[in-house]
Amino acid sequence: MLAEMRIQGLGVIEDALLELHAGFTVVTGETGAGKTMVVSGLHLLSGGRAEVSKVRTGMLKAFVEGRFELGGAEGATRIVTDAGAEVDEDGSVIALRAVSVDGRSRAHLGGRSVPVGVLADLSEQLIAVHGQNDQLRLLRPAEQRAVIDRFAGEAVTEPLEQYRAVRDEWLAVVAELTERSTRSREMAQQADLLRHGLAEIDAVAPEPGEDTELTEQIKRLAAVDELRAAASAAHAAVAGSSEGDPDVPGALGLIGEASRQLTGSEDAVLRELGPRLDEASVLLSEVGTELGSYLETLDADPALLEKVLARQADLKRLTRKYAADVDGVLAWADDARRRMSTMDTSEEALSELATRRDALAVTLAEHALRLSEARVEAAAELAEAITAEMSGLAMGQAEIEITVERRTVEESDPHAVRVEGKLVHAGPDGVDDVELLLRAHNGAPPLPVHKAASGGELSRVMLAIEVVLAHADTVQTLVFDEVDAGVGGRAAVEIGRRLARLARSHQVLVVTHLPQVAAFADQHLVVDKGTSGGVTRSGVRVLEQSERVVELARMLAGMESTETGRAHAEELLAVAEADKSAPDKPKARRGGKRKKAK
Repeated sequence: MLAEMRIQGLGVIEDALLELHAGFTVVTGETGAGKTMVVSGLHLLSGGRAEVSKVRTGMLKAFVEGRFELGGAEGATRIVTDAGAEVDEDGSVIALRAVSVDGRSRAHLGGRSVPVGVLADLSEQLIAVHGQNDQLRLLRPAEQRAVIDRFAGEAVTEPLEQYRAVRDEWLAVVAELTERSTRSREMAQQADLLRHGLAEIDAVAPEPGEDTELTEQIKRLAAVDELRAAASAAHAAVAGSSEGDPDVPGALGLIGEASRQLTGSEDAVLRELGPRLDEASVLLSEVGTELGSYLETLDADPALLEKVLARQADLKRLTRKYAADVDGVLAWADDARRRMSTMDTSEEALSELATRRDALAVTLAEHALRLSEARVEAAAELAEAITAEMSGLAMGQAEIEITVERRTVEESDPHAVRVEGKLVHAGPDGVDDVELLLRAHNGAPPLPVHKAASGGELSRVMLAIEVVLAHADTVQTLVFDEVDAGVGGRAAVEIGRRLARLARSHQVLVVTHLPQVAAFADQHLVVDKGTSGGVTRSGVRVLEQSERVVELARMLAGMESTETGRAHAEELLAVAEADKSAPDKPKARRGGKRKKAK
């Protein structure tokens, strides 16, 4: 959960600290006071897009800092540790987002600088923000399908993953078959060129690094006389003259004489130097042996030199055409063989690909059918659960229906598969079109929700959906930004009651203008706006019980305080307190996370 949040330099808020209740917290304030900055702060803290326009005028940066209590959430804890941050001893972690006036944004987690995407990943595990824009998204077919998938849980996610894996393979085969069929002539020409190149390379049969080795060998053969002279002189210096001239002693002889002089010395220091001279003698002896062996290999061989030069010329012909060196030529040959394996345009190869495509299409259709069946089952349960929730939101006669239908297409559709005898479009999320329908009252026809519901009713439908889905989600903190817009009277009271019940299992933060909703909160925060020296500033403070009466009266009457307004506010608070103290009533119908379908 989000334990506290501090906002500095954001919009009209200069500096505000919000200590949030574990249950139901409500944020109110006059229009323009900065209530929405609370949600904007959460948006930034959740890795959302930074808007320079929201940095307070006169300040260089805006800061939003939040302390999250992870409560053993494994996914969130893993994200924190993977980012190199640490969880505090009390199980909490501090996240920080800074936005400067030049548009740059910085994110920190647990005292470590992290990419903004890390905050987004963390927020997905901990926070779900719902605003009026969510109502607009709810009208999109893809969003309505996502609602079912979210409600169904593993019953849909497992077949959807299997469907997508088969679909990726199927699309790859379809694309390869299409390419081979439409570009057969071009691919045949390319294959001929590749075959010619491979034949030329195979005829030479180069070895890895052979060009470098040949260059060194040629240098040796071309300079054999100079190398023999240098090696002979070095050998004589080490081992002495081969003619045995005593006037030209070698290094081995000199070291041997030095060792003999020291061995018989009575001085301990000189005697200790003897073994070191013996070591030098052994090393020089090895060098002399190697020089002798080298001299034996230095035979002038014009035929061998000519042969090596010819081999080098063969390799150079390959390196001029295919790569800079022999290793590159071998890499080109490997790539050519791989490319040729995909250029077989013979009837046998195309037939084999077509057979594989058709087999994958059958498998894809089976997974699509499983996915559709899981969605149909989940849609019935979800519709029933949403309808039950709406009955408590002053929409007792309304009923939700959710249709799951396959999108039929013509044979010309490149992504068409046959499911139960019908050609349907195999999209990335399946073959289903999902639509939310609302029956406003008994006898009314079911219509798309955006056509059958007014603005206030759409808000209540959205809230009912969120209440149902909350039990299927692992996210602990739910934020609602004026989802009660267009609602009033008894419906507003019911919304407050539903949010209070939701707060028994989740942390709920609501920005609202409705006193009926605010009365049900466990904690009431108000955003105050004031002007000092011509500068508007807003702050956030927690209201005591007596202050809540004043704020609710203002929200009810639109003025600071009246006796009637205060009486109505006190009555609202009493009704809310009594309702929250009452035990939960058993529900006849209930939605929630479904188990995996068999």
